[in-house]
Amino acid sequence: MQHNGSFQHLCVAAYRTDLRDPKERTVSETFDLQLIRSCIDGDRASQKAIYDRLAPRMYPICIRYIGDRIQAEDVLQDGFIKLFEKLKDFKGEGSFEGWARRIFVTTSLMALRKKDALKMSDELDTARGMKAETVTQVQSIGYKELMKLIMTLPPGFRTVFNLYSIEGYSHKEISEMLGITETTSRTQLSRARTWLQNRIKELENV
Repeated sequence: MQHNGSFQHLCVAAYRTDLRDPKERTVSETFDLQLIRSCIDGDRASQKAIYDRLAPRMYPICIRYIGDRIQAEDVLQDGFIKLFEKLKDFKGEGSFEGWARRIFVTTSLMALRKKDALKMSDELDTARGMKAETVTQVQSIGYKELMKLIMTLPPGFRTVFNLYSIEGYSHKEISEMLGITETTSRTQLSRARTWLQNRIKELENV
């Protein structure tokens, strides 16, 4: 997908490259199909091995969507329950981690939907009047600071921003996932970017 705007490029780069959590960046996991098969057969050691490998990567995803660490832990556990239930559906084609990631994203969205946290209208009112500033130094705030800022986004903004900027879904896909129009998805992304730009500007002026 092509992302428009320098801020969009910087946010994607900040997460995916040099500002990514070192635990995610330096560990290259290879999931042995035999390990997965053993897990399907109910082998507890294999289940623990998969949990230990995936949990440090999936937990930050849950936090980015949920915005609260304690609640994200509950979503993480729910995600693993769903993963182990669906494990037999993994055909060994493509990345196992990528396959698992989609399960945790979906589980996070379901948790937000249960709390009715994906309402969009109130957040649009909240963001009115905010003026975007040009940001060219996103990298200067660091990975942890950027993730903290993303967590402060209102739920609707945060959800669309994560799905589009980090997961790489299109506005059409997001509209179908969230039950909103593509126009609403684009508006939410624009407002989220404005929100983050202003927060980063505030940090730079401290």
